[in-house]
Formats: sequence, C-alpha cells, structure tokens
Amino acid sequence: MFRLAYPQFLYLLLLIPLWVLIFVYVRIRKKKALSLFGDLKLVMRLLPEYSGARQILKFVLWSIAWMLIVIGMSDPQTGSKLEKIKRKGVDMVFALDVSNSMMAQDITPNRLERAKQAIIHLLGKLENDRVGLVTFAGKAYIQMPLTTDYSATRLFLSNINPGMIPVQGTAIGDAIETSASSFGNTKQSKAIIIITDGENHEDDAVEAARNAASKGIRVYTIGIGLPEGAPIPMYSGSTHIGYKKDASGVTVITRLNEPMLQEIAKAGKGIFVRANNSQSGVQEVFDQINKLEKAEYNEAFFSDYEDRFQFFILAALILILSEVLIAERKGKLAGRIKLFSNKTQTN
Repeated sequence: MFRLAYPQFLYLLLLIPLWVLIFVYVRIRKKKALSLFGDLKLVMRLLPEYSGARQILKFVLWSIAWMLIVIGMSDPQTGSKLEKIKRKGVDMVFALDVSNSMMAQDITPNRLERAKQAIIHLLGKLENDRVGLVTFAGKAYIQMPLTTDYSATRLFLSNINPGMIPVQGTAIGDAIETSASSFGNTKQSKAIIIITDGENHEDDAVEAARNAASKGIRVYTIGIGLPEGAPIPMYSGSTHIGYKKDASGVTVITRLNEPMLQEIAKAGKGIFVRANNSQSGVQEVFDQINKLEKAEYNEAFFSDYEDRFQFFILAALILILSEVLIAERKGKLAGRIKLFSNKTQTN
C-alpha cells in the first residue's frame, strides 16, 4: 500500500512549467540579441565554445532534480504488511437522550452536558472495548457504529444537541431497539447504557429491554436529573428566552422518573444508577460491565509504513551534482572536434 504523508507539497511542481516558460523566453531574447551583430549562423561560428545543448541539458537535469525533491518532501510511504491484532473487549452502545428536558439545569451545567462529559471521561479509560453512540428524543438514530476510535466518538459527542433530532419526546424503547440492532452478530458481551431523565412518553421501554436481554444484551440505565426536577429552558439561538410552559401558561417542571428506569434496568438484567452533581453514575455502570466476559476479536489494517523519501532526495542530489559538473561552454578539446566539415581534406 502506498501513500504520501504530505501531499500538499506536490503543488510546488507547478513551478516547473513557469520555469520552462522563463527559460524559453531567455533563450529567445539571447538569440535576438546575437542576431543584431549579423547573421546568426556566422555569429555562432565566432563563438566556438558556446553550447546551447549543454544549457538545455543543465536545465532539464535541474528540473528533474526539483521534481524529485518535491516528491521527497511529500514523503512517499509504503505499508509493509497487513497485520491482524487480536483484542479482547466488550461491545457497548451509549444511548443518549437529547430531548429538550435534558437541558434542565438541576444538574450543572445541564443534564445533557453533564452526560456528555461523563461519557468523554469514561472513554479515556477504555482500551480494547468497542463503543457505539445512539441519540434519541421522539425517535432514535445511530450516530456512530461500534468502533475503537475514541477520538472520533469524542468529536461526535461534542456536536450533540437537542436540535439534531426534529421529533421531540423520549422514546426509550426505540432507543433500546436501535442500539440492539447496531451490534450485529458479534460474539462479544453486549451492553446498552441508557442515559436519560426517564420521562418516557412514547413506547414500551420495559418490553424492549426484556427483548434485548433475551438476545444476551444487558441494558443499564443512568438517571440524569434530580427527583424535585427543574424547569426546561428555552433558547432562541444562544439567547435564553424563558422556560417552557404548558397550554395553560404554567411552567413545565421536568422530573427524574426513577421508578421507570429501575424497571427498565431490571428487565434488561442490568442496574440503575442515579446521577447527581457529585457523580455521573457512568463509572459505576462501567465497573459492572467490566465484569462481563470479554471475547476476542480481530482488527485488520495496514501497518508499519516505511518512509521512502530518501531515495528521491538521493537521486536529486546526484542530478544536481551532475548539473554542476557540466560546464555551460565547450572545453578546448570539444571545440576542436568537428564531426562534419564543409571542406574535404585531400592529400
């Protein structure tokens, strides 16, 4: 497998056509200047040491050397082999509630940001476990399939907000089913971690958890929020414009539905943990998941890329040295050599 580590340097090759135009222009100007002294062929015979061919050869060598230098600067690399590394881990999918109620600030800075921070903190402790990401409100969507690329997962998490799902609500059952479908036919232990305030208004989440458990998928729930609840802030862009109100004009208070989340965790053969301002609950759930049996899986990828720039730089140096050693004018011996003569020598 071949690649260039720094392909942006290839733009420097665009200088070569410019130099060719300049070189041709200078030669034309020289010929015009010489022709002012008389017939060009006669003038050239008066300059026996002049060699236009050598100047062209030196320019060609220099141009090729520049091309090789640029390629060397791009650092060509070759992958020496395709490695298969065996790893042991657990597959886990984080199902994150992004409904408007997750913007409540009974957990600082708010429920959603606190949940995102907790997941990001946990990612820093993972090694071989594969993680996936599902977001849900009135409907659930897979944001990231199972991967060990924790950096990409952090990037996705940082961009999550309630506006990314147009259908509002809290469909926990749909989130469980969507998360379960993302596992595929892997042999690893599987776990779904639901992070929500538990205000389920859409479907039978307990039955969905029970179905997942029958397939060997454990369902854990983390209740993010406080039982006394908090109002739901409303925003216009980044400006806070008040709190959500019901049809009668009363401010809506969103409260943690702890009993339902406990029931979901029980049906899914997992545990329920309540998050608060002092602890997120993610670590406690992960400690339980870490006790599950870890299966081996293979990851195949090209590895051991080797730099090949040195060959191009070496070839460029040889051409530059050759260009320097070639004189622009003919030597005395070369000037005396005439392969073709207008006169025939006779004895």
